Amino acid sequence: MATQEEMQQLAAAFRADFTRLTQEIGKVIVGMPEIVEGVLMCLFAGGHVLLEGVPGLGKTMLVRTLSQALDMPFSRIQFTPDLMPADIVGTNVVQEDVQTGRRHFQFERGPIFTNLLLADEVNRATPKTQSAMLEAMQEHAVTISGKRYVLDLPFFVMATQNPIEMEGTYPLPEAQLDRFLFKVLVRFPNREELGMIIERTTTATFPEPAKVLDSKRVAAWCQFIRSIVMAPHVQDYAVRLVLATHPESEYAPDVVKKYVRYGSSPRGAQALILCGKIRALCQERFNVAFSDIAAVAHASLRHRLILNFEGEAEGITTDQVVQAILDQVPKESEIPAAAKA
Repeated sequence: MATQEEMQQLAAAFRADFTRLTQEIGKVIVGMPEIVEGVLMCLFAGGHVLLEGVPGLGKTMLVRTLSQALDMPFSRIQFTPDLMPADIVGTNVVQEDVQTGRRHFQFERGPIFTNLLLADEVNRATPKTQSAMLEAMQEHAVTISGKRYVLDLPFFVMATQNPIEMEGTYPLPEAQLDRFLFKVLVRFPNREELGMIIERTTTATFPEPAKVLDSKRVAAWCQFIRSIVMAPHVQDYAVRLVLATHPESEYAPDVVKKYVRYGSSPRGAQALILCGKIRALCQERFNVAFSDIAAVAHASLRHRLILNFEGEAEGITTDQVVQAILDQVPKESEIPAAAKA
C-alpha cells in the first residue's frame, strides 16, 4: 500500500498529465472547457462518453483531437442506417488453405478491437446495430458464434449523436445509454469563440496536438483513481442522489414523483463517485467534497432518467429534474450503521 507521500506524488503526476492533455486539446478545440473536462474524466474513470449536439459544433473534431494526443490505437465508425453489427464487431469469413485446398472459418476483427473508438453519429444506425456494442462497452469483450474475444484495455468509446428531433435518427436503447458514464451536451460557441474557430479553420496552418500519454499510463491512472478513498458521508450523498431519481423512493422530491417513470441505475452512482474523485484531484484535494459530486451530477444522471408521459407533455427536461434533486436532497444525513462499521 502506497504511503501518503507517494500518493501525493502520484496525485501531482496525475494533475500534470490531465493538464497537459487539456492543453494539447486546447491547441485545436476552441472553448468548451467543461466539455473537454467531462471527456477526460470519462477516459480516466474507465468509462465511455456520449456527446450530443447539432451538426457542426466540433464533436467529431474534439474526439479526433483527443485520439491524436493519445499514443493509442484508434478506430472510427461512421454510423449509418445500413450499418450492420458485423461491420462493428467483425465476422467469420471463409479462408482456403493454398496447399491443401481445405476451407475453414477465420475471424476477421472489426474496428471495435482498438483502445479508442469514435462512434460517430451513433443514433443514425438502427437499434439492432446500436445494440451490437452493449457487450463490448460493459464487459470489454465480444462474442461471435459462441466464442468470446477479449478487447485490449483501456477501451474507451467516444460517441457523438445528433438530437433525436432531427431527421434520420433512432433513439438509443436505454440499456446502451446506461453504458455511457457521461452524457455531455455540446453548446453553440459564443461570438468570441466563433471568431477564433473561423480564424483557425480558414488559414493555411492548422495546429497539431502532441502525443501526451500511452495506453499503459492511461490504464495506470484508471487504477489510481479507484484507489482514492472517499468519506462515507460523501459516498452516502451520492447514493441518496441516485435513490432520489426513483419516484417510489422515500428520498424522491415531488418533481421526480410527478414526472419520472424510471430512475437511474447503480451505474449513475458509480459515475458520481469516480468522477467526483477525479474532480477533487484536479483541484489538488484528496478529500472528495459534496460539491464534487454535485458538479458531475448532470452529466452522470441526465441520460439515466426516463420521463413519464406527463413530463414529456409539459416539456420537462431531465436536467431540470436533476437540478431539483440537487436543490432538495440534503448534503448531510445520518450515516448508515454499515458505513460506520
